[in-house]
Order: sequence, then C-alpha cells, then structure tokens
Amino acid sequence: MSTTTTEITPLPTAKDVRDLLEGMLGRGVDVTTGGAMVDPGAGDGAQVGIYVDRHLGLRALVIADLALAARAGAAIALVPAGGAEVAIEEGQLSPALYENAYEILNVMASLFNVEGAPHVKLDACYGPGEALPADVAAWVLAYVRRLDLDVDVKGYGPGRLSILAV
Repeated sequence: MSTTTTEITPLPTAKDVRDLLEGMLGRGVDVTTGGAMVDPGAGDGAQVGIYVDRHLGLRALVIADLALAARAGAAIALVPAGGAEVAIEEGQLSPALYENAYEILNVMASLFNVEGAPHVKLDACYGPGEALPADVAAWVLAYVRRLDLDVDVKGYGPGRLSILAV
C-alpha cells in the first residue's frame, strides 16, 4: 500500500513561529503579522535559509533581517544584547552569531514538516550581504504563500522575519 502525500509545503502560523522561537531562545517572543517583506538585497541584508525536499526541489525560504538574525543568534547563546547591537551597527554578523542564527534556521525546518506534507530540510544558508542564487532570489519578494512578521525577542529587541512556502 502506498502512502499519499500532498505536494504542498504548509505555511506555518505566526503562533507556530512564536512557540518555536520561545522554546529555542528560552524567553518571551512577540510576533505580529502584517510586517514588511524582508528583502535581503536592501539595507544590511538578511540571513536566508533555503529548504528543499528529498528531490532537492525548493520548498520554502526563511528570511531573517540582520537585526533579528543578530538578536536571536545572541539570545540563543545567552550572549549579552550588546553583542547583537554591535553586529547591527557594523552591518554584519560575527561568525558566532551567524552559526547561532543558522542553527535556528535549521530547527525551523520543523515548521514545514507536518504529516502529509513532503519532508524538507535546510539545504543552504546565506548570510547578510551574500548574493543569493538567481533561482532563489526570484522568490524573495514574490507574492506566494508567505508570512511576514515583526518579531521582538524580549531583552534583545525587534527584527523582521519572512517565511515563504513555494
């Protein structure tokens, strides 16, 4: 007997995102829908997670602006908030903050892995200022199933997050 799966990667809810971040960061996180789209090509850029299925087909993107990547990356490692602020002022993530934010993006794959949907995994991660592959860049500002959020990590501050299911 074969198992049937839908071909659609689900878009998580804002509550799902908040619950995951609060669990990972061990602190309160406020999440508000209706935020602006995060554009990695604007300002100081963003950290972009690219999620693929078992056939390496693009399924989802998670895009955290520099502020959120720095603040969440600091919060998960209990780095003082000042460390995140330095990264934001300099317009780039330190290697440690990049790795911490990468790990958050890796765990965020669980938001897409629900029963009946194709299994996805984090395939690649691009830091602020890094050029995205052309096939990925075309999706960043597309009007697809997406969730654009304003996120505030208690004790660390605000940032923006865009989640796209393609």
